[in-house]
Amino acid sequence: MGTQPATARATHGTPARPEASQRASATAAGLPRPKRLPSHDRPAPGWVSKAGSLRRLASLAVRTARPRPTVRLRLTALYGALLLASGAALLAIVNILARGWPWPPGAKIPVNATGHAIDAAIVHQMAAQESDQRAAALTHLLTESAIALGVMAVVSVRLGWLVAGRVLRPLRDMTAATQRISADNLGERLAVTGPGDELKDLGDTIDGLLQRLETAFGAQRRFAANASHELRTPLAMMRTSLDVATAKPGPIPPAVTLLAGKLRRGLDQADRLVENLLLLARVQHGAKDGRETVSLGRMLASAIEANRDRIAARGLQVRQTAADPRVTGNPALLAQMIGNLIDNAIRHNMPQGWIRAQATAHGTTARLVVENGGRSLDPDKVSGLAEPFRRLGAERTGSVGGTGLGLSIVTEIASAHGGELRLQARPGGGLRAVIELPCAVTRVATRLPARPAEEGATW
Repeated sequence: MGTQPATARATHGTPARPEASQRASATAAGLPRPKRLPSHDRPAPGWVSKAGSLRRLASLAVRTARPRPTVRLRLTALYGALLLASGAALLAIVNILARGWPWPPGAKIPVNATGHAIDAAIVHQMAAQESDQRAAALTHLLTESAIALGVMAVVSVRLGWLVAGRVLRPLRDMTAATQRISADNLGERLAVTGPGDELKDLGDTIDGLLQRLETAFGAQRRFAANASHELRTPLAMMRTSLDVATAKPGPIPPAVTLLAGKLRRGLDQADRLVENLLLLARVQHGAKDGRETVSLGRMLASAIEANRDRIAARGLQVRQTAADPRVTGNPALLAQMIGNLIDNAIRHNMPQGWIRAQATAHGTTARLVVENGGRSLDPDKVSGLAEPFRRLGAERTGSVGGTGLGLSIVTEIASAHGGELRLQARPGGGLRAVIELPCAVTRVATRLPARPAEEGATW
């Protein structure tokens, strides 16, 4: 029984490490064994990943510090380069022409008092001195030209920045005016004044686009309002005819009673749809009418109190945490917004489920949060629930009595009051709705006193 080679030992029991395999292979091939780095020379675990993270952070910092390539910056570079090139060309021409100037100007061959020319050696010496003076003067001129070019570079960049700002000022004014225009004030126009140049043509084109958008939005809103009003008459006629048919004397067959119940539920659904369409048109038209400062906490408590019977019937546990954030807006529309959120939390909940509602203030922002339990929802599709007639799964179909406009109305009301609605799918199932609105007055949050609740519900 001899000693097994290292390669054989590696195949039994504990696998050989890569270093041991390399040393064994080198020994078998007759090559010098690779040296192993001392422990203090090896990189620490995670050093490579940390270095990569530092490099990524450094590159991110460089990208963040780099200025945004705006049009004004590009025009400044262009104007500065043109002025600098013109100055450099002018100085170069002056230096080239200076080399052909006589030195000193009007120099003649020197003569003595008797009128005879001075000795050639003296003339040669004077010519050498003149050449040295000429070279020194040209060097001095070149130095001063370089200094002047540096000054021109600074002046060129500054003048380029000022000229670019002056040229782009009308464009900045048009951009600011366009950003102020939204769906609520499409009647505003840029009304650019000045000569009929390209910038005025751009302003007139934007005004024409706003005019077409205002016409299209107005036609859409009028259609929704008119269609909703016109639908009320046939629905009322159908309901009246159904009531007359079922109110006739004599026994009514069970099939007719069942059919009448289904028709009434369908008419109720159609009535709610018409009312929601009218409300949606009202939000788009008159959200700025009758604005007051109201308390979101008290509105939330009133909405929960109004649905007390429905909450108790489904055995829902409701926990309300309400401070006193105040917002400015239309009280009826804000109450409708909160009521729709509570209705949605009740309608799409599980029996014996739960609802959490809170109204808080965070600086200059009032936040309203309504959460409810329920079935699991797709996080990627939850945001689409704020769109009209958008539902997810069988639990969000018309069978539960919804119209598909509740959250759409919430979104429109929040947007009309300068806020927004965010929807999130909860990990354990259910929905989380968050509304943020600008506060009217910043006050210290005060918890409302707890209210007694129906059996099975907690406030």
